[in-house]
Amino acid sequence: MSPTTTSLRSLSFSLYASSNSTPISTPIEARQLLSSCNRFYGLSSSSSSSSLTTSSLIGNLVFSSRNQSLSVKVQALAAETEQPKWWERKAGPNMIDITSAEQFLNALKDAGDRLVIVDFYGTWCGSCRAMFPKLCKTAKEHPNILFLKVNFDENKSLCKSLNVKVLPYFHFYRGADGQVESFSCSLAKFQKLREAIERHNVGSISNISSSASEKVEDSSE
Repeated sequence: MSPTTTSLRSLSFSLYASSNSTPISTPIEARQLLSSCNRFYGLSSSSSSSSLTTSSLIGNLVFSSRNQSLSVKVQALAAETEQPKWWERKAGPNMIDITSAEQFLNALKDAGDRLVIVDFYGTWCGSCRAMFPKLCKTAKEHPNILFLKVNFDENKSLCKSLNVKVLPYFHFYRGADGQVESFSCSLAKFQKLREAIERHNVGSISNISSSASEKVEDSSE
């Protein structure tokens, strides 16, 4: 390759890199640019060498255009993927992420007689991810229930103290009764979680009704 061709090729990349305009795509525009470059540097160009360098110039410009297009597509894809990860999504105000043992205990204390369901999960757990949409749907269907999400990897000491060894795992708490049930559950056995909700949530409502009735009877006496 001659020094002339090398200089022109370097120049073509330099011109393209310094401009934000649409790259040159037709032979006529390329030849005009090549002719201008020749005149600027005082270079001579025969028909054969001009044709050769023109083809090289067009190839370089098209290659740069493809690179730019690929870069734009990659940036667009990155922007689309900058969404909350599956475990970061929340069904509503009754679904809370637990980040410490202290927060966990405070949440149980503040819940009062409200039924609390604790979901122990792992970001790497395929079964946890598969059933999470259904868990969110269940949380929306039961706004009176408090759902606590505990990331196993970020709260290992808490999970160990609660004897959580498999994922996904669920704990049910209710007021003064404390922990009323615990079990592992997968998407295929999600009905197990629904049945536990019906069992314990109805129980708490019955207890509240009974307490209200007792107060009415006491006042009438």
